[in-house]
Amino acid sequence: MNTPKNPVGRPTKYKPEYCEIAIACGKKGLSREAISSELGITWKTLINWAEEHEDFLLALDEAKKEEMLFFERLALDHMIEGPGTNRLNTALWGRSMAARFPHKYRENSKLEVTGKNDGAIQVDMVHDFAEELMNEILSARQNDSSSADQ
Repeated sequence: MNTPKNPVGRPTKYKPEYCEIAIACGKKGLSREAISSELGITWKTLINWAEEHEDFLLALDEAKKEEMLFFERLALDHMIEGPGTNRLNTALWGRSMAARFPHKYRENSKLEVTGKNDGAIQVDMVHDFAEELMNEILSARQNDSSSADQ
């Protein structure tokens, strides 16, 4: 006779209705971290549920798509500096384009440093004589003051 095995550990608190909550969170622009907070679970539990429940994994994927849509609409709504104007918010536009189309719009900076005749970089140590002299004078004053006290 086959008797069912008792599962190890606590029973899961997962409920299929969490899928709709996750998608609703995504529609508000909330991240997966925020979704775990909304569900009152840890990040590790969220990951475990996604691995154990395909419907939850699909809901998290849908929530991510909705999160992206939320922020894309927000950016588009604010791409123009003010209502009724045609003045473009160039900083927002530039960041949006660089994020969406990095191969065309991302700024790449490359700095190459070489020494004279493509050799090693010469580093000169500058010794501050004035600072050293001040330290010696202060030290001498402190020594004079200490010996006068004795």
